[in-house]
Amino acid sequence: MKLLAIAFVFLINLGSFFFSSAAIATTSIELKDISYKDCQGELALGNVTSGSSETANCFLVTGKAVNNSGKTVYDADVFGRVYDANNEPAMQNRTRLGTLEEIPPGTSDFEVRISVSANQPTPLKLKQFKASGFAGKVRPYYYD
Repeated sequence: MKLLAIAFVFLINLGSFFFSSAAIATTSIELKDISYKDCQGELALGNVTSGSSETANCFLVTGKAVNNSGKTVYDADVFGRVYDANNEPAMQNRTRLGTLEEIPPGTSDFEVRISVSANQPTPLKLKQFKASGFAGKVRPYYYD
């Protein structure tokens, strides 16, 4: 009986390996030609930094996302380091800057909105940008 129970557990684990969701594996996305611009219109209104009532400047980080996987990548987290004109971190203890909902195969444009404390001098310096996403949607509540 004990051997039968062990075999059953083994088969369940083996089956879950072969039938697991494709969204488990992450796909790396190269981000290049990174730059930024001021937010325009409603995006720029009412900005404060996280956890405080300080005023902040709104920026859109833009660039090219290179998806060489041959498949659409979903829910890609964008990571990068943002420094002010004095080489001080503009986003302290934060390298995850946003999410790209969908990245088709090939090269495509992207933009991510960030808020930087108004007392940090510009121009900003953007370094070490990359993204990592999934073969399937893992955050279905983001979509209509």
